[in-house]
Amino acid sequence: MSKVAVVYWSGSGNTEEMAKKILEGAKAAGAEAELFDADAFSADKVDEFDALAFGCPAMGDEELEDTTFLPLFMSCEEKLKSKKNALFGSYGWGDGEWMRNWESDCKEKGIPLVHEYVICNEQPDDEAQAACEELGKALA
Repeated sequence: MSKVAVVYWSGSGNTEEMAKKILEGAKAAGAEAELFDADAFSADKVDEFDALAFGCPAMGDEELEDTTFLPLFMSCEEKLKSKKNALFGSYGWGDGEWMRNWESDCKEKGIPLVHEYVICNEQPDDEAQAACEELGKALA
């Protein structure tokens, strides 16, 4: 059985809602899955999981939240190279540039992504929720 961590930072609750759908998808596919707010996760925990989904909304000028989430993700990067990974997040403006940049950065650093990232504008609609569940199943 695969063990999946869904780690997120959310300001408005939209990315948290996405994280919960990813968790549901992973569990539906038979994985043992856990949900973590970014404050409750650390690089030390990465080794406990086979697969990880990281979620963060677009902040400022389409960038990752840099006080809590970005330092956490950066501290995990080296360990993620041997795991199955996926990215997700919500935005309220722009066109998803922050996610394309994040994906590109992961690929440049050798962090494998097993599913196309999932983004949504504001609160996840039915299509985004279904995409989140599929992302969770891919990680399982």
